[in-house]
Amino acid sequence: MTIRALPVPPTNTQVDDWWAVLVAASAADQPTLPVPSRLEAAGRLCVAPARARAVLWAADEAQGVAGLLLFTDEANRHTAVLDVLTVRPDARRQGIGSALWQEVRGELLAQGRTSVAAMVDLGGPGQAFAESLGFENVLPMAWYTQDVPAPPAGQGAAVPVAPGYELHAWHGLVPDDWAGAVARAHGAMEDAPTGDMDEKIESWTAERLHAAHRLILDRGGELTTVAAVTPAGEVAAYTELVLPDPGGARALQYDTVVVPAHRGHGLGRAVKLRMLNLAAHRYPALRQIATTVADENTPMRTVNETLGYRRERGAAYYQLKL
Repeated sequence: MTIRALPVPPTNTQVDDWWAVLVAASAADQPTLPVPSRLEAAGRLCVAPARARAVLWAADEAQGVAGLLLFTDEANRHTAVLDVLTVRPDARRQGIGSALWQEVRGELLAQGRTSVAAMVDLGGPGQAFAESLGFENVLPMAWYTQDVPAPPAGQGAAVPVAPGYELHAWHGLVPDDWAGAVARAHGAMEDAPTGDMDEKIESWTAERLHAAHRLILDRGGELTTVAAVTPAGEVAAYTELVLPDPGGARALQYDTVVVPAHRGHGLGRAVKLRMLNLAAHRYPALRQIATTVADENTPMRTVNETLGYRRERGAAYYQLKL
């Protein structure tokens, strides 16, 4: 068995092989979920985040793959994210996962990283493997899903919003004249649960917001932002919907933020309802929206429950100190 480092970006053949591993593993480990699309897999492989450098490995004969994101921003040069480490079901228990991990660990040590984190589904092979390596659960959470109803005629009924606010929606990048206000609102997420994660959260600016959104678009996905705004031009709340594959049946609800001074007015629910209406009209193939919420985040879980979200499966951020 040989583990090979892949170029970044990989060739089309290497993307195909990588995607085949993900599809086989997903079908075996999460048979009720849609398998990843090639568009989504290729986007993640070929376009790294603006503040991270990707390192990729593959086992011979497309038996397993691993991808590491090494943060390049100054505040996080001590840590990294294990984006994926997956072995085909028919090639497991042959030491391939351990061999891939040794490559990952060697790179982490060579780059002077003192910790690494990974998103892990609970109850499956990923959790058992992570714990066997010494990873610890530092932020318990769960995946929740909401069905997308058939769109009503026209644009549907207007979503009510508390007096003093208006709902704005932007498809793609947030316009320049609103990007700063959305970035300032993002700072309200600093009170969201982060457990014992080693990654340092930097302040958001209009430039960083646009870089994060441009990454989604550059990877072939689509993004919509819905915000509740005040007459003074303040963004009081917003939510983001991402389709990693615009033709897919499943979308991801990204950040949902309500600025503390504007809480208690139902703005979180209002922006999510408007988002649901827009998504139902724009994407006829869309059937489901998924999101993660930390177990500690009771207010957001309560809002989601009123909108019809249901718990799908447990997950967690796991972290290993090197």
